[in-house]
Amino acid sequence: MDLTRIIRDKMMKERLMFAYRGVVTNENSEPLLMLLENEMKNSEYGNVGRKRLFMFVLESLQNVSRHSNKDQHGNMSLVVYSKTDNGYTVCTGNVIPNETISLLRGKLDEVNNLETNDIRGVYRQMLSKSELSNKGGAGLGLIEMAKKTGNKLDFDFLKIDDNYSYYILSKTVDSGGVGSHDNRSQEQFSGSSVAALEKLMDEKKIYLIWSGHVSPEVEKEVISFAETKLSEEDLESRQRKRVFITLVELLDNVENYSPGREVEEKFGRPFAMVRLVDKVFYLSTGNLILKSKVKQLKEKLDAVNKLDKEGLKALFIKSLTDQTDDSDSTGNMGLIEMVKKSGSKLEYFFDDINDDYSYYSLTVAVKESTEV
Repeated sequence: MDLTRIIRDKMMKERLMFAYRGVVTNENSEPLLMLLENEMKNSEYGNVGRKRLFMFVLESLQNVSRHSNKDQHGNMSLVVYSKTDNGYTVCTGNVIPNETISLLRGKLDEVNNLETNDIRGVYRQMLSKSELSNKGGAGLGLIEMAKKTGNKLDFDFLKIDDNYSYYILSKTVDSGGVGSHDNRSQEQFSGSSVAALEKLMDEKKIYLIWSGHVSPEVEKEVISFAETKLSEEDLESRQRKRVFITLVELLDNVENYSPGREVEEKFGRPFAMVRLVDKVFYLSTGNLILKSKVKQLKEKLDAVNKLDKEGLKALFIKSLTDQTDDSDSTGNMGLIEMVKKSGSKLEYFFDDINDDYSYYSLTVAVKESTEV
């Protein structure tokens, strides 16, 4: 099965909204937070719940940033957002030395054994006594996380080798911003699904996946995050610019064909994926499209793919000249711009969903060379 189909189906089945694999920094933490913030604006979350979850995620990102070995295993850090029936689950993963597990597990158990009403008092006591360092106080960060949502922290340690393990921290928060944790459950929390996602992203060289309705606000934050990551890569500046422009066109393309949030949630949410393989960026998007529009779109895609540079230039000028207020020629211009900036043909396919909709997947490879 094509990778884009695998990712699309996984995101839908597990209700995943967002996954990022890579080093977590102060610079990329802001757009990571804003992606979730913009998603919550269109949910049942009130201001209190939104603020609590927002602050919990902030502390989680800082925890990953502080405790990750950026030189050796930083790229294995993972941030995952997913939906539940009444809220969101936030998971983070990062590599830690095995020798630190016993102490960390003890701190986590200590936090989880606190009564909700006792958390704030313990937090103030630790704040006054702790000797803070760049790694944080003695369990202070964990207490801070529990304080935000007033409930337990789920965690797991998965052994990598004799020296390191993968530390997974998870929290489910309802629409009121209160942590959800079933104390009656006899099942131990398992981070295996998070670790499996990290492994898949590693094998396929994926470092960003977004799944959900693409609003102008979400598009802005996805692009902002991608721009921040691009600045951290050892790439030629012109290639970074072309990746940025191509991603903008791809997301605009998704937004233009959107049948609406309600239909997307029922039959197939849009997604965007960024891969980096041997200094070639593979940018992929997928979205529902009315079947009545498929034939015309296929003709546009095939027409653009057949042209060389001069042909693309001529078609772009013609599309610009023919554009009217009620025409659909702008879609043609977007496809032309993707090919011009990426230096690659457009790879696409359509999957039948039902009598009304197909799922349209598009991938563009942005190479160092702009030769088509």
